[in-house]
Amino acid sequence: MIGYAAYDALGLADLVRRREISAAELLDAVLERVSEINPRLNAIVTPLYEDARQAVQAPLPDGPFTGVPYVFKELVVSVAGTPTTSASRLFADNMAAGESEIVRRCRNAGLVVIGKTNSSEFGLSAATEPALFGATHNPWDLSLSPGGSSGGSAAAVAAGLLPMGHATDGGGSIRIPAACCGLFGLKPTRARITAGPEGGEGLAGLASQHAVTWSVRDSAALLDVTAGALPGDPYSPAPPKRPYIEEAGRDPGRLRIAYSSRTLHGAPIDPEIVAATEAAALLCETLGHEVVEAAPEFDFETVTRSFAAVFQANTMANIARATDGELPEDGSIEPLTRAIAERGRTMPAADYIRHLQTLQRESRRIAAFFERHDVWLTPTLATSPQPTGYFDVNSEDVESWLEKLLAFTPFAFLSNITGQPAMSVPLGESRNGLPIGCHFTARYGEEGLLFRLAGQLERARPWAGRRPVGWR
Repeated sequence: MIGYAAYDALGLADLVRRREISAAELLDAVLERVSEINPRLNAIVTPLYEDARQAVQAPLPDGPFTGVPYVFKELVVSVAGTPTTSASRLFADNMAAGESEIVRRCRNAGLVVIGKTNSSEFGLSAATEPALFGATHNPWDLSLSPGGSSGGSAAAVAAGLLPMGHATDGGGSIRIPAACCGLFGLKPTRARITAGPEGGEGLAGLASQHAVTWSVRDSAALLDVTAGALPGDPYSPAPPKRPYIEEAGRDPGRLRIAYSSRTLHGAPIDPEIVAATEAAALLCETLGHEVVEAAPEFDFETVTRSFAAVFQANTMANIARATDGELPEDGSIEPLTRAIAERGRTMPAADYIRHLQTLQRESRRIAAFFERHDVWLTPTLATSPQPTGYFDVNSEDVESWLEKLLAFTPFAFLSNITGQPAMSVPLGESRNGLPIGCHFTARYGEEGLLFRLAGQLERARPWAGRRPVGWR
């Protein structure tokens, strides 16, 4: 099949449904492209090609994505009979006995799983360069990182291997690589998609999962089939008023949009990214929205300190599953991971609870801002994609790493703290042709509003045709 990369996932499923191509023929075309391109990207690190071939030989479930190939990120999610490594040598032989609920739901929607994609170790870094699998490269420029921690899926989708791929997000890990790779990336409301049956919540509720996609409608339709709680989940948001795929085509009405093109802690933002954010604000105003410059008020330093503490404690807890509570000395975890985990190991339980309470208190201050504004627009990133190796996982200097991280992505993590939905939309482009993401946050539970706005922006400034040169 020539030119399948020009279709989004719903478009490919429609071709299969109308029998213009079979699921087997589509899979063959995808795997041929993967064999040609993936060695240069290192995006898919756990191939499941034979399993996929067997799947398309049997009748597939009748769903919105029947016959469309898909990938899962090598973090959190379990695919039966394959390693669940968290991109760490410590878990290289950790075979999954069962499957995550999100995998089951995707299969029921007709998706064909062809592999698992690269991640940073335990999802800690804003780049995708684990010692276990090696670095993933950005198809826009192979010397650059695709971002992290969902960089494997983002690189695969940006290069046209697939129209969408699974991603997780504990501090921006859907939206960071979406911005680096010119994709649409929506982080849903906290607990919109169950973490079961393995877990109840990730990172004390900071973590979510969904996908990176080319089209808004793919993201919406995928969330329709994956959203929902399992019995025993600790909490879940109210169900949506209507299917998200309907929301993506609806007029958003006149929204009250606040925007910020300056960081909340004084770190600089690349002038091209400032210009792209201001252009997005002007576009929103042109589309009929009320746009003002404003930002929520809260204790940024306190929030970042408590946010880091949650990651530190949870990193140690992840390692302890394999070590009976000890930190390994055999090099099976990266030096940066070890340094982060050491902080978590020595943290008193009372301090951990205090940090959680701090985040909850400051979340209420941030949420109050959205009583006056429907959406908050900011840059997704403060700089262009960084070169491979910029986030050094061999360093043990946690403070310098955190400083670099906040300078790179100063806004995205806030919606993880509050649990609000947020999205990176590829509206901008730098002088040297790299994509620039614009970040939109809405009130808790209002993914529908974001899909309405995203659909409007996509119609006004289409981005699907803006692909990396040489990968079309």
